[in-house]
Amino acid sequence: MRKIIENQLKIGQVDISKIELDLRSRDEIPQLLLGLQAIYNDRPTRQRVFEILEQVVPDDIDTGNGRPGMELWSILVLGTLRLNCNWDYDKLLEIANNHKTVREFLGHTIFDFDARYALQTLKDNVSLFTPEHIDQINQVVVKAGHKMLGCDTESLRGRCDSFVVETDVHYPTDINLLWDAIRKIITLIAVECFSMGITEWRQSEYILRKIKKAFNLALRLKRSNAKSEKRKAEQEQRIIKAHQQYIDLVSSYVERAKFSLAFLKQSGMGNIAKIMMIEKFILHAERQIDQIFRRVVKGEKIPHSEKVFSIFEEHTEWISKGKAGVPQELGLKVCILEDQHGFILHHHVMVDQTDDQIAVEMVADTQKKYNGLTNCSFDKGFHSPQNQQELKPLLDQVVLPRKGRLSKEAHQIENTEDFIHARRKHAAVESAINALENHGLDRCPDHGLDGFSRYVGLAVLSRNIQKTDCRLHPTQTFK
Repeated sequence: MRKIIENQLKIGQVDISKIELDLRSRDEIPQLLLGLQAIYNDRPTRQRVFEILEQVVPDDIDTGNGRPGMELWSILVLGTLRLNCNWDYDKLLEIANNHKTVREFLGHTIFDFDARYALQTLKDNVSLFTPEHIDQINQVVVKAGHKMLGCDTESLRGRCDSFVVETDVHYPTDINLLWDAIRKIITLIAVECFSMGITEWRQSEYILRKIKKAFNLALRLKRSNAKSEKRKAEQEQRIIKAHQQYIDLVSSYVERAKFSLAFLKQSGMGNIAKIMMIEKFILHAERQIDQIFRRVVKGEKIPHSEKVFSIFEEHTEWISKGKAGVPQELGLKVCILEDQHGFILHHHVMVDQTDDQIAVEMVADTQKKYNGLTNCSFDKGFHSPQNQQELKPLLDQVVLPRKGRLSKEAHQIENTEDFIHARRKHAAVESAINALENHGLDRCPDHGLDGFSRYVGLAVLSRNIQKTDCRLHPTQTFK
């Protein structure tokens, strides 16, 4: 049974609109709660948000039957708090169970001693949100923020830029990715066989130690810097031998795992989902064995398109943006479009995309949500001749600097007063990016591409809610 929020107040419960918050606080918690309170107090906005929250529950779930589940409003409060304050679920659990003001927003009173949340409960409920639901709520919040500021009839001037959100992965090498794969294969298949009374993998811990020893040997050997060609050749042979021993040892256990999986399938004893997971890790292991053999033994250079940078977060990309002191970042790029009031109108997770490929898409998608976008500025990374042509009919003013030597016509355009003014204003988008990174979007701990997209969406939503409060209380000092 699911409710959006309990309409009937309990003894000792304070209505959300009457909860007192410290306007002088500089902490993120009261800032976000003030924004949520402003949304709740505006009845049309609250109604639209509640209508979207009703869609969060899967269609095959009967909201009127069964034991009571977490209220949908509470899920929204905790989900945005987690991102706005850059907490993990352990911290969120502590706050949800013991923070007085947060518990008031969740509908609890000082008498609700037994109303405690479990860690898995928070994880399962926050994951009910989809990126589509979050984006719909975000549109409602932004439009409400514009209305509260009295600028809902103004034309919107956007500024668009991208940044990297890192995934929660270690630095990838072909040998440590192979270790990750074989470790998961042996661990999972040993548990599966043990549950079925099969003793074939009873020495799994010893096997893993043996493989780790071969891995460490290959890891420690470095190419020689000696001047003698003979010594260089000898060291190269040691490296080849160590890697060959490592992949031969792993290959033998991969084949053994295949045999065990075939037996489990034929006997109908194994868990299908776990067997499919093991098979996926076997594919990863076989790819890494092939790449190590080609790179070390054959001396080939592995094409970038064939490389995988994490076997757990397969969507991870190797991104080099040319920043000083940051040779590469492991994650995905996220593009945002912010308006002149500081609200993030639209965001897009870029999978195998570059800035110049999404410039038109960002503007077109934003205009579908908000009719008033007339101007938008970009940096040079978004430039292409095609973008220049396709953006002209969409915007009154396109601020998209060109790369390289400028033609006479382009030089005149980029030296007009309006273009220069918009270029100077464009730098403000870096402030929005920095705020997002400080409030959760520096590194994504959630798993999978869906988890990544949900995490980014909640970060944008929580930031806009906080900005709503910031705009309504301009005398307050905000982070």
